[in-house]
Amino acid sequence: MKKGGAAVRSKSSKRAKDQRGFKYFLWILPFLILVFLFSYFPLHGWIYAFFDYKPPRSLADCDFVGLQWFKMLFTNKTQVTQLIQVMKNTFAMSFLGILTSILPLGFAILLNEIKCKKFKTFVQTFTTLPNFISWVLVYSVAFALFSSTGMVNSLLENLGVITEPLKFLDNDSHTYLWMLLWNTWKGLGWGAIIYLASIAGIDQELYEAASIDGANRFQLMKNITLPALLPTFFIMLMLAISNFLNNGLDQYFVFQNSFNKEHIQVLDLYVYNIGMTGSSYSLATAISMLKSVISVALLSVCNFVSKKTRGESMI
Repeated sequence: MKKGGAAVRSKSSKRAKDQRGFKYFLWILPFLILVFLFSYFPLHGWIYAFFDYKPPRSLADCDFVGLQWFKMLFTNKTQVTQLIQVMKNTFAMSFLGILTSILPLGFAILLNEIKCKKFKTFVQTFTTLPNFISWVLVYSVAFALFSSTGMVNSLLENLGVITEPLKFLDNDSHTYLWMLLWNTWKGLGWGAIIYLASIAGIDQELYEAASIDGANRFQLMKNITLPALLPTFFIMLMLAISNFLNNGLDQYFVFQNSFNKEHIQVLDLYVYNIGMTGSSYSLATAISMLKSVISVALLSVCNFVSKKTRGESMI
């Protein structure tokens, strides 16, 4: 009887787990549908890379050209020259972003050391809000401050420092640095949130024990807080490396002009300009396909490195 009762309880427990699992699946089903609709379903558009598509004609009325657009990327001298410059810009922006990825980590550690809760909340809110401002509004701020008739030039002229307006936005010098500074200003506070969450999970007894042993605040940061955040930092670093070719479009699109186009045009912006401005949808699709394939390859490499070094995979 005991064995029979145990078997019944085991089946009942298994059935309850299955029902609970099915309930959780129903909860995440809407999000899976959204991911499919917005991330996977649009991939059928890759077929345009194999046709000589001329809008507004239907795809059935366009010539099938196979790998012609992919070959053009490596055989057409003009296209190769443009692509090399675009890749230089993309690599420069991404590399600078990876170099400065430690800034949110340091900012989170310093923010955590603020003991006044009201001031800490103010600083965190003040630095996080720019993330929710669109790049169009950011450019409006930049134009109001740094245009030829902006506040900075007007102030310098009134003080007699300059006689002619400085062209901060209408030149191609230090384009990488300007884009990095704007991106850092916009994303620093937001990037620190994940590190602040990790800090909240650190056992407070470690700090108390170290304080009893005579450790000062700098030693607490160096020997407890920083080592606890390093696993999170390495995960974020690997994700940044896997997205090396994905610089985004919004920032560079609003800041681009005829003066800085050579150095501000990253891969995402280049694809947009070719497809929308140049009306070469098939070539833009081919470049986008290659970018996606390379990004997936980079993600796989980072995942492999994570398994070998940390014993855990990212995906």
